[in-house]
Amino acid sequence: MYFTGLIIAISTFLIIGLFHPVVIKTEYHFGTRPWWLFLLGGIICIVCSLLIENTILSSVVGVFGASFLWSIGELFSQKKRVEKGWFPVNPKRKAEYHSLDQDAEICPMHHVKNKKKHENRTYLHREDTE
Repeated sequence: MYFTGLIIAISTFLIIGLFHPVVIKTEYHFGTRPWWLFLLGGIICIVCSLLIENTILSSVVGVFGASFLWSIGELFSQKKRVEKGWFPVNPKRKAEYHSLDQDAEICPMHHVKNKKKHENRTYLHREDTE
């Protein structure tokens, strides 16, 4: 039997699970300022994964790199979650937050999709009035 795929899958699951609280704690204590550390960690891990010959180790280091990079976006989304009241505000950094409406979108892509929907409805509405 070959366990390579299973080892990589379990490692990926655990790494992603590890980064979830790391992002929450980082945003709580430091805000979004350390985003560049996630970028640096991601680049280093990805470059290292290209230089490692062992398949399992190379894959795990690559997943760490991808998780570091993904965490950059999650760090900024976490700030919006705090602003919406879904997570606690660090009392030492209250001035860094702006109150968000509960209906505000966290994901920047949702904003683009909603804008396109609105534009499509406007366009259809214009056709109906002619």
